Amino acid sequence: MFMNFWYPVVRSADLGATPQKVRILAHDFVVFRDQTGQPAVLSDTCAHRGASLSQGKCREDGTVQCPYHGWRFNAAGECTRIPSIGSKTRPPARARVDSYPVQEQYGIVFAFLGDLPEQERPPILPVEEHGTPEWRSTVITFDINYHYERSIENGLDPAHNEYVHTTHGYQGEREDSYTMMELRPFKNNPWGFGFMATFDAPPLKNPIMRRVRPKGGKMEAGSGTVGPNHMWTYINFSEKYSMHQYMFEAPIDEHRTRVFLLNERNVLFFKGGLRAKLNGWLDKKVSERNMFIASQDIRVMNEVSPRLTPPSRAKELMMPADKVILQYRDKLDEFEARGWRIDMAALRDAQQKGDVVFAIPCPARRETNAWVLDEVPRVLAREPAEPIALQAAG
Repeated sequence: MFMNFWYPVVRSADLGATPQKVRILAHDFVVFRDQTGQPAVLSDTCAHRGASLSQGKCREDGTVQCPYHGWRFNAAGECTRIPSIGSKTRPPARARVDSYPVQEQYGIVFAFLGDLPEQERPPILPVEEHGTPEWRSTVITFDINYHYERSIENGLDPAHNEYVHTTHGYQGEREDSYTMMELRPFKNNPWGFGFMATFDAPPLKNPIMRRVRPKGGKMEAGSGTVGPNHMWTYINFSEKYSMHQYMFEAPIDEHRTRVFLLNERNVLFFKGGLRAKLNGWLDKKVSERNMFIASQDIRVMNEVSPRLTPPSRAKELMMPADKVILQYRDKLDEFEARGWRIDMAALRDAQQKGDVVFAIPCPARRETNAWVLDEVPRVLAREPAEPIALQAAG
């Protein structure tokens, strides 16, 4: 797992006046809205005696109050009041917790969990069509019981659709119906790779979706990444109709992941707000279909071994259709070479002892050493591994 990327924290609609605990990267965070309604994300461990700030409450001055001794922390992570020393005594400099940059986009609150200055931070995956009149969006969240890298690689895998998803192909009953002839590079960027592919597909069986694609034939789809945990998937039913799906994944720990699925569609909705109830019904049906498809992936991925990505690429026999998966792993090697990978073995050992709590370092740590919690251990920067050659088909 990596620091120095944007992680989804909570759906905007689910964040109100009550602080919430969210676990990401095997660390706990508190998320709340300040007095202006702006979201804030802090380390959840009070610098005083280690209480959980998310068990406290939000105050009218925009702070979150610790439930143990009443210390108040503002959105910048600074302690503004310590009741036991009186209102006229200024809290010491070390009375602070890590505070993370926040952006609210696409109906999701994102936090940058790392210490990079603003100009050096990788971006949130852009969704240009979001909020435009031609597209309608829905956001759903769900948890999966496997590592997020395995989840992202599954989404990048074009060859599994024929056999996993009853809605996507011929279920292997037509010879060469799903041959991956050409993966065309698409939306490659400094933080990831992508592709588009053309394949044969039958008419859609779902009576609602059949309005989008009533006949079989050639169809286009593809996927790509930005960073280790943002993935896009474009499904072009025809030259006119498409669905664009964006997966923003938050690794809870090494074995659990929370997925935020943003679905954008230019079909199956009425423009101009004239039929709001029908649009809401269609939103629900689209989300149900997305969860049905996700459940097919989850059923297979729950039994994949090993649970984590193998340390050696020679331990999986890769085919040409797996090219983007290997490109994704190459990018992860680059991120590790920058020193951004969390040392999970060291973190597990420390957590097992139970006498230390770490924090993901925030940008303010580059300005001062006045901190109580130690930074999370990281894997030492190193040179990226040499890419492994793909096995030739046949």
